[in-house]
Amino acid sequence: MEIWHNPRCSKSRTAKAALDEAHPGHVERRYLEAPPSVAELAGVLDKLGLEPWDITRMKEARARELRLADEPRDRARWLALLAENPELIERPIVITDDDRAFVVRDPEALKNAMTP
Repeated sequence: MEIWHNPRCSKSRTAKAALDEAHPGHVERRYLEAPPSVAELAGVLDKLGLEPWDITRMKEARARELRLADEPRDRARWLALLAENPELIERPIVITDDDRAFVVRDPEALKNAMTP
């Protein structure tokens, strides 16, 4: 199990603490320090069943600077934008050992991620 984690985010800290308890030995990826590649993002999005704009933090200052609200919905372009600006990726993302992925923003999503 892997968590894409930002320790400054309370939801991310909550998810990581739950994983620490329930799944010791999981991988913590501090994605701001080790950003995912375009290929990794595409793979996780496929597991999530989402598009890049679905996991983009549109209220971030960087999103406004890039004028993402006006950006055409071109998957390749958005994947590149997220890879170049990982602070725009919604967090936390949990990838399970059985190859599922979840954006863990609430207790229900966390429960689903931790249930085989």
